[in-house]
Amino acid sequence: MKMDRIERSRNAARISVSLAAELAQGLDEMVSTRGYPNRSKAIAEMIQEALITHHQAKSEGLMAGTITLIYDAEKPGLLQQLSQIQRSYIEEVISSQRILLEGHHLLEVVLVQGPVGRLHEITDCLRACKGVNTGTLSLTDKLIPQVHERS
Repeated sequence: MKMDRIERSRNAARISVSLAAELAQGLDEMVSTRGYPNRSKAIAEMIQEALITHHQAKSEGLMAGTITLIYDAEKPGLLQQLSQIQRSYIEEVISSQRILLEGHHLLEVVLVQGPVGRLHEITDCLRACKGVNTGTLSLTDKLIPQVHERS
């Protein structure tokens, strides 16, 4: 990608980007498949995702996100262990939802908010439990508003 020029308006910066023909064709296919109104919207979303990833790697700032787990619900003690870990991080864990999958598997989505390093720590603890097949952390720099002040 080559950035030729930047033109700034009040709410947007206009940039010109040169892409290899194959890459431009792939972008157009993705724009069409995903239903984006235009290339700019698709590229802006990709840049936003890349910036979030960049901030995750080097930031200790606050972020919100989800931890998605898939695990064997029949593994003895696993549900209690996962709940105990979440309780030990009560400041960061907002809520969780368990969804039944085929067989004896569950998908659990845990809503979290807090310092990035702490959210990675929670994910690592949950992922390390025997019976957990996968665990992924997805973050955003948009925060959940605080409802009440602590007294």
